[in-house]
Amino acid sequence: MLNTVSRLTPVPLRDLWRHEALDFTAWLADNLDFIAEAIGVQLTLIKRESAAGAFWVDILAEDEEGSSVVIENQLEATDHDHLGKLITYLSNFNARAAVWITSDPRPEHQQAIRWLNEALPVDTAFYLLKLEAFRIDDSAAAPLFTIVAGPSARARQIGHEKKELAERHVLRLQFWEQLLTRSNQQTSLHNRISPGKDNWISAGAGRSGLAFNYVILMDRARVEFYIDTDSAERNFSYFDALYALKEQIEATFGELLDWQRLSSKRACRIASHIEAGGLSDLEQWPEIQEAMVDAMARLHKAIQPMISRLP
Repeated sequence: MLNTVSRLTPVPLRDLWRHEALDFTAWLADNLDFIAEAIGVQLTLIKRESAAGAFWVDILAEDEEGSSVVIENQLEATDHDHLGKLITYLSNFNARAAVWITSDPRPEHQQAIRWLNEALPVDTAFYLLKLEAFRIDDSAAAPLFTIVAGPSARARQIGHEKKELAERHVLRLQFWEQLLTRSNQQTSLHNRISPGKDNWISAGAGRSGLAFNYVILMDRARVEFYIDTDSAERNFSYFDALYALKEQIEATFGELLDWQRLSSKRACRIASHIEAGGLSDLEQWPEIQEAMVDAMARLHKAIQPMISRLP
């Protein structure tokens, strides 16, 4: 004899809770175990309709460690108003977690919650739960809470990487501001260049695709003559023509250079490496910048007159 298999039948949420605040919020407050099971955090009710200035959070709860958890619920689609309120509650109650329950989580708000979980401190979480209800045959309706956006190890890692990148951007901006001040006192080569967040700044050499670059990495720095036209064949032709003048160029520069034809790529470079340190060596910045400016002045003097000889 075959076992009888039934189908799950969706139940409109308004058939279960006609009024969002009076019915649904009241039911949630008495049944926090459904939410706790969905997000994996034990919850205890503190208060319904708790004030945060002129706003009122639907449910204020606490987790097993006694930290506040704010909960907002909607029987309709997510909207900007509730997102803004939840961020307000999260900060005003100094909450560890925010839970947003809705029947229709819009894609834009799902992305917003993912972004928030990347940006929030590691001990803070934001959950977006989709609520549905089903019954089997004539059974009582059963609610189903599903996380559509929430904290994860990957989100934390992405957030950490973004913060590190932002910190590097700030450091680079400060480094380039200082270097350009020094550089502009000695040469006009980069006097029209503004500091930026990239790890290089560039000045044209008077012919398309040719540039004199300053480059700063976390642990080292260099100055370079960079060859990158829209043709790999032309790049190699320029490089080979300059390489034929290697002894003369290095004699003018005052030391050996690093000649990188980069045959597996399109571009080529002629570089001088700075041994004083890199971006992470803040105390060494003046020394690094002085060395870079000096090397750039000598590199420009050595190569610029040769550009007119290029094919």
